Amino acid sequence: MALICLKILLICALQATCVVDEQRSFMVKEPYAGDSDFLRKQGFMSTSFSSAKPFSIEQVVGVRYWTPSLLSFTTTRPLELNYLPGQYTRIGLTVGHRVVWRAFSFVSAPNERLLEFVAALVPDGLFTSRLGAIQPNDEIHIEHENYGFMTTDRFVDGDDLWMLATGTGIGPFVSMLRDDAVWKQFRHIVLVHGVRGPAELIYRDELQGMQPRSGKERAQILLACCISRHNGMAANDCLPGRITSTWDNGTLELATGLTITPTASRVMLCGNPQMIEEMRARMHARGLVPCRRMTAGQFLTENYW
Repeated sequence: MALICLKILLICALQATCVVDEQRSFMVKEPYAGDSDFLRKQGFMSTSFSSAKPFSIEQVVGVRYWTPSLLSFTTTRPLELNYLPGQYTRIGLTVGHRVVWRAFSFVSAPNERLLEFVAALVPDGLFTSRLGAIQPNDEIHIEHENYGFMTTDRFVDGDDLWMLATGTGIGPFVSMLRDDAVWKQFRHIVLVHGVRGPAELIYRDELQGMQPRSGKERAQILLACCISRHNGMAANDCLPGRITSTWDNGTLELATGLTITPTASRVMLCGNPQMIEEMRARMHARGLVPCRRMTAGQFLTENYW
């Protein structure tokens, strides 16, 4: 009996060790595109060489380069994967003899047959160096799990939805706008995209194509863009400066014709962590409070990288 008990204790110890080692595998820190606050808080840091969740091997269907360092790609979709606009999953690529995993927000709407993601390529990045070489028909690993709470159902009221994004942070907002729900939930949708230069205004044609269909029984969509490297002049009908500077000088609200207030406005911030921190302070100054799991609020945030 003592020998049996000893064996049981040894098995339990080995299992515990495996769990600890698996958790550690998620915590190797390396910057990459598509990371998120929520994933970090759950202990999933940027580099992972294993998946604790069910996944399937899918195929790359298409690749589009917006700039040499900015691309979007579509893949086949696991039948087991369901999600809401604004959520994300993890995808894996084979690097050498191992699969490396990264978190990416969905750009595709939940009812689309293919999945779509957007990424900024990091120079010498372990994952993005491989991502930059993907081609149609390449294999790609996709988890069946969805993550994240930056979804419009977190807002219980409000007339105007403000979507403020920098860089690839526009991805989840495109997913929301490709879905019908958000158009019925609000009266106005304001999408603000902050980029360094006009070439990074991804999905611009698609978004502009949504404007004639807005209004009447659907929300009216207003588009604004901010160019940080502007030489003092606007381009492509964009405002010169960062999102924060156009907020501070009043040109952002003037351009949209709407004012952010606690009563009417609901705000989503996605992208550069510095922008989010600075805008979070500005939201508080206006009297807006963040949404919590059990408490309604007026704004939501999600950091990238």
